[in-house]
Amino acid sequence: QVQLVESGGGLVQPGGSLRLSCTASGFTTDYYAIGWFRQAPGKEREGVSCIASSGDASTYYAYSVKGRFTISRDNGKNTVYLQMNSLKPEDTAVYYCATGCPDFGFFEEEYWGQGTQVTVSS
Repeated sequence: QVQLVESGGGLVQPGGSLRLSCTASGFTTDYYAIGWFRQAPGKEREGVSCIASSGDASTYYAYSVKGRFTISRDNGKNTVYLQMNSLKPEDTAVYYCATGCPDFGFFEEEYWGQGTQVTVSS
């Protein structure tokens, strides 16, 4: 059974930092490309970042977060992280992790987590 679970969301002030975690079960995180996505109320889902499978560990970022967010993986913990720095109010959204990153050209079987809320506000 494939399962993805996000954690690490919360309330943070503008300019602050947060690290999200995506822990997988039923497969190892080096098997699929893993992506982070977000959706704010009234807005379309946005691909935020992606890390390729172990065969190609390239990383990809949406222009809006490039230079501020960093995606990484710890295969020993079966976890993918999203380090978010210099957070802005417009980063407020529910953040999801998923297998495959169609927004970045990796079309794989898709499994999604339940999401974790990130709120950036003073």
